[in-house]
Amino acid sequence: MDNVLDILQERGFIEKTTDDDGIRRRLETPCVCYIGFDPTAPSLHAGSLEPIMSLAHMQRSGHRPIALVGGGTGLVGDPSGKTEMRQVMSDEEVAANAAALKRQLSRYLDFGEGRAILLNNADWLRDLKYIDFLRDIGRHFSVNRMLTAESYRLRLEQESGLSFIEFNYMLLQAYDFWHLHRYHGCALQMGGADQWGNICAGIDLVRRLGGAQAYGITFPLLTTRSGAKMGKTASGAVWLDPDRTSPYEFYQYWINVDDDDVGRFLALFTFLPMGEVRRLGALQGEDLREAKRVLAFEATRITHSEAEARKAREASEGLFGASGDEGSARLGSMPTTDLEVERLQEGIPAWQLFHEVGLCESRAEARRLIQQGGAYLNEERLESFDRRIGRRDMDGDALLLRAGKKRFHRIRVKTA
Repeated sequence: MDNVLDILQERGFIEKTTDDDGIRRRLETPCVCYIGFDPTAPSLHAGSLEPIMSLAHMQRSGHRPIALVGGGTGLVGDPSGKTEMRQVMSDEEVAANAAALKRQLSRYLDFGEGRAILLNNADWLRDLKYIDFLRDIGRHFSVNRMLTAESYRLRLEQESGLSFIEFNYMLLQAYDFWHLHRYHGCALQMGGADQWGNICAGIDLVRRLGGAQAYGITFPLLTTRSGAKMGKTASGAVWLDPDRTSPYEFYQYWINVDDDDVGRFLALFTFLPMGEVRRLGALQGEDLREAKRVLAFEATRITHSEAEARKAREASEGLFGASGDEGSARLGSMPTTDLEVERLQEGIPAWQLFHEVGLCESRAEARRLIQQGGAYLNEERLESFDRRIGRRDMDGDALLLRAGKKRFHRIRVKTA
């Protein structure tokens, strides 16, 4: 079996390691590894898939992943990659979000007996006694060294500065690594490139307290070729929760990625063999649509199930080729907005409606889209941005908007 380090490197997961040779040797036998997930929202988003998929590859290669939900550290807030202090969340908010993330992560990892482990660091951080923690853990940290960490240094250069509570975050994350090493035999922590300082601090603490060697791997911070943050669209984040981002919208996100990102995303966000990834990534022109369909289907299947992926694909590719129950099922997968009948009686300017339902980020963008011939109403191109859309445009109790080639939105009449 290939060493999982080779698999992660080939697929583009690795930016930096603390010890290539040492990690490779350690991964020749079953290893416990972990990644922390911040419970600042009740759902993870598409940008979280990079660490999630890395844990899945670890498990598929015979290792034991720990998915650590930061119910304790979430009350402090990680300053890494942030220009200002996060809004402090209540205990109840963090606990509810942590519980939601636990359920969500179960879709990607097998948490059966002896398999992956799902933990919440609130279970041990909340019981720490402050004086004991300072004496036993804090004495191993040099303030001078901590201030050289990029996450702290950047914040100190900001006008908002760095709060004392955030300054403690590195100690708490290092303590997590020590706790997981002590009670679960964890030898490897992975995380985004902005976690390098925190990971190294944990490795040092494991060595000081337990005399053991631990390791770290960081992932590249992902952006699209256009420079946009991974998992972001004009209408906001692409969530993994189907109630926040429907499987259809999720599918549409992947099928509309930039041509230059397809090969890279196939390697990162599917389990397809690399030979197939390279074949699909090398396609050009019209043939590249095949690669995008495969990417969208596989990413949606992994996150939402094969049945939902099939429904999203059918809704995307055959909206107007089906009738009856089949057509209704396909339309049911599409993002839909209900509008009061009174508003549609009066009619709504096209540019306003396209912005309101999220097909355009701004009203100015909606005007440009319509003027450039990229907006459609019931598959008829809109000729004027101030064309009023109303009840007369309805097919039954609904109408269909389209922006560009593949972004659809359905409007339904809301009656009392």
